[in-house]
Amino acid sequence: MHIGVIGLGIMGSAIARNLVRAGFTVSGFDIDPSRRAGLTADGGTAAPDAAAVAAAADVVLTSLPSIAALEQTVAALVATRRPGQIVCELGTLPIETKEAARAALDAAGIVLLDCPLSGTGAQAATGDLVVLASGDAAACERVAPVFAGFARLTRHVGPFGNGMKMKMVANLLVAIHNVASAEAMVLGMKAGLDPAAIVDVIGAGAGTSRVFELRAPLMAAGNYEPPTMKCDIWQKDMAIIGAYAAKLGVAAPLFAATAPIYNAAIGQGRGGQDTAAVCAVLEAMAGLAR
Repeated sequence: MHIGVIGLGIMGSAIARNLVRAGFTVSGFDIDPSRRAGLTADGGTAAPDAAAVAAAADVVLTSLPSIAALEQTVAALVATRRPGQIVCELGTLPIETKEAARAALDAAGIVLLDCPLSGTGAQAATGDLVVLASGDAAACERVAPVFAGFARLTRHVGPFGNGMKMKMVANLLVAIHNVASAEAMVLGMKAGLDPAAIVDVIGAGAGTSRVFELRAPLMAAGNYEPPTMKCDIWQKDMAIIGAYAAKLGVAAPLFAATAPIYNAAIGQGRGGQDTAAVCAVLEAMAGLAR
């Protein structure tokens, strides 16, 4: 199959690279010329626009940062109109936005699947992602080999939209675990413990989490670049979760308690850094100077 990837950011570029390595023919587009050049260097074909990707690909993967980006991409796919094409939306966007995209694509004979990803950019680079696939079961089965080309596991979680619901559950935990990891690291460092030793010992015990294992090493090093998830993009995910929880009448107090820490990271000019930079926020609050 010829695979198209629209959106070659941290996640999309890693996915495209792994698909090339898996033997797929890959074309892709991003509004950033350097991202298109990166795809070419990785062995894929850079397309001049989303429509060119849609015209060439049997399966299209969209990894987009905003509602507007998805709407523009859907318009290009509809204009190209390849009946039978399958589009897998991998991003974290409101369910109603994805539902609108599905309706528009369905009118053009194109199947849209809601398939957000569980994992960071660093995990994407090594193929250590979980695909939370939802929508038409037969279409999900058809694209299973594509998912296997860039992810370690795929779960079909039911009807369209269930993927995003599961993603919000996962990201709620990620938000909490990330700040909790930073809080624990700061406590240990302020107590005089070696940060590398904290990572090693806690990572082997009952207090660990997958988020701690991924982000505590960054916190120990105090190095938050290059990011695996930028703080400013994470704000978009936080807003989606918060709005959905409020809609359902779920208080989510622990999740809500993390928001000021992420906001402070943005306020300190850390929007382009990894979300592990919340550790620096808590260090400043604790008066910890390394």
